[in-house]
Amino acid sequence: MRSSLARIIGISRHRLSTDGDGVTTLVAFHGCPLNCRYCLNPQSLIDGSRFKEYTPESLYREVRIDGLYFLATNGGVTFGGGEPCLHPDFINSFREFCGDGWQINIETSLNVPSENIKSLLPTVNTLIIDIKDMNRDIYRNYTGQHNTQVLANLRFIADCGRQGDCIIRLPLIPDFNTETDRHASRTALEQLGFTRFDLFTYHIRKH
Repeated sequence: MRSSLARIIGISRHRLSTDGDGVTTLVAFHGCPLNCRYCLNPQSLIDGSRFKEYTPESLYREVRIDGLYFLATNGGVTFGGGEPCLHPDFINSFREFCGDGWQINIETSLNVPSENIKSLLPTVNTLIIDIKDMNRDIYRNYTGQHNTQVLANLRFIADCGRQGDCIIRLPLIPDFNTETDRHASRTALEQLGFTRFDLFTYHIRKH
């Protein structure tokens, strides 16, 4: 079994139907390829030396306390961040420890190499994809990055027939996109066969 280490910025237990089915534990990785203007977890971008490092085995030992809840509710562990898809070896090794009884979900931007997604698809039950916006200019203005890799990974997931295992988050982002833009994003995703959407609005505090 491959050994790997990852810095974890937080572990949140007893989450109910917010990060996948049933009772889940959210495990947030340090590190993200994006620099979103309204980042929800800015600690994922700061110096990571202050955060605890885990191996897949040590993380499993910490979260298995809720194993009975996971089994009883069809729940499990949701990996977020930061960007969990930067750590495919870690997540795949974690699956070897917890077995097939737990759900493994990931909250991802998909802005990672396609090899990472290819490695993770056999392991992951549900992908919660924060797409931001399908328009390349809106995406770049908001995240500071291009969405070329995101689009390639969406097509790859569709080619694998895994659209039904994806929940696409489509936010309305003040000062960056409009309801018309969001509708265009949804239409483009539906053409790829995606059918499960989470529509919401960012609420930005004005200082």
